[in-house]
Amino acid sequence: MKNLGIGTGRRKTSVARVYIKDGSGKITINGKELAQYFQQRDHAIMVRQPLMVTDSENKFDVLINVYGGGTHGQAGACRHGLARALCQIEPGNCASLRANGYLTRDSRMVERKKYGQRGARRRFQFSKR
Repeated sequence: MKNLGIGTGRRKTSVARVYIKDGSGKITINGKELAQYFQQRDHAIMVRQPLMVTDSENKFDVLINVYGGGTHGQAGACRHGLARALCQIEPGNCASLRANGYLTRDSRMVERKKYGQRGARRRFQFSKR
């Protein structure tokens, strides 16, 4: 079957490549079903949100390859990639996806650790005496 839409989603350090084909609404992530890959219901719902907004839950089969980061970042990356792919298929969906904030890349990342400090902003304990 031919891919109808391809989208790349990113969140924190996670990257998701999303491929959409005609089908019955099956979502596969890294060779596993959605509920099996994301065991927390919140993450599974997060991935489905762009499909719910565009009323295309049972129209397409979705294949996602995701790597990097943790489960929350991966779920956000999947949502971003899916929204981009849906926008590629039907440009009319872009307005509703953008209104819900699914097309904007969430640029918040972990701040890097600085030298001479314990963390990104945390200093070592100061001793007056």
